[in-house]
Amino acid sequence: MIPAPLPRLMVAPNGARRGKSDHPALPVTDDEMVETALACQAAGADGIHLHLRDPQGAHLLDAGRYATLVARLEEAVPGMYLQITSESAGRYDAAEQQAMMKALKPAHVSVGLREMVRQPGDWPKARDFYLWAADHGVQIQHILYSPAEAKAFAEACRNRLIPGESHLLLFVQGSYANGAADAVPLEGYLAPLAEAGIAHDWMACAFGPEETQSLVRAAELGGKLRVGFENSLWHTDGSLARDNADRVAALKAALPALAPA
Repeated sequence: MIPAPLPRLMVAPNGARRGKSDHPALPVTDDEMVETALACQAAGADGIHLHLRDPQGAHLLDAGRYATLVARLEEAVPGMYLQITSESAGRYDAAEQQAMMKALKPAHVSVGLREMVRQPGDWPKARDFYLWAADHGVQIQHILYSPAEAKAFAEACRNRLIPGESHLLLFVQGSYANGAADAVPLEGYLAPLAEAGIAHDWMACAFGPEETQSLVRAAELGGKLRVGFENSLWHTDGSLARDNADRVAALKAALPALAPA
């Protein structure tokens, strides 16, 4: 099955680690996520990446909570691409992540390859999970943190450990710890996939004030874009963004091709 295309501009408004102490406009409750989705859709985002928080503000994977939030968003922002995260954030293991996804059967979910396969012996269970997802119409966006992971992903596809004729990918530029200092050229991710002939639709995200510049480069290379407070709180000039919609608008302004005719 060929997955539905990724949205052109996805907002990732909170992530698993930042909180109100990092920025007062960072959404942590479901009500705030709905408000953020509305504002970001109006600013030009056509997709949203969803993280849940527990009452203490900590990262949460919960199928019931996800189902409720997705239902609210389907009504509030019709037509928006709704993607949940399966991120472990040091709190969940692969079995727990997979159990949540099997209970929810989300239409769209992001999954880190390195979280499903922490060591070679994890591949049999990971393969069974990827097969389950394909059989149940769960469209996975595979998160790749380095060109080495892109190469490993291509090899797994060739070996039929990850099924499918075309794949959805996210290339991560930089890190929480070091911002853009850890970023590598996007061409490094694309090369092993091209060499292996792996069909894919890809998106990039980037950390720090360099987020806009990195995403402009991704657009030039034909990629889709993920922007927002999960990865960066700042505009290109280093100023703090007002909120997630402000970051969406700033990126859109840097990409005239994304503006409506």
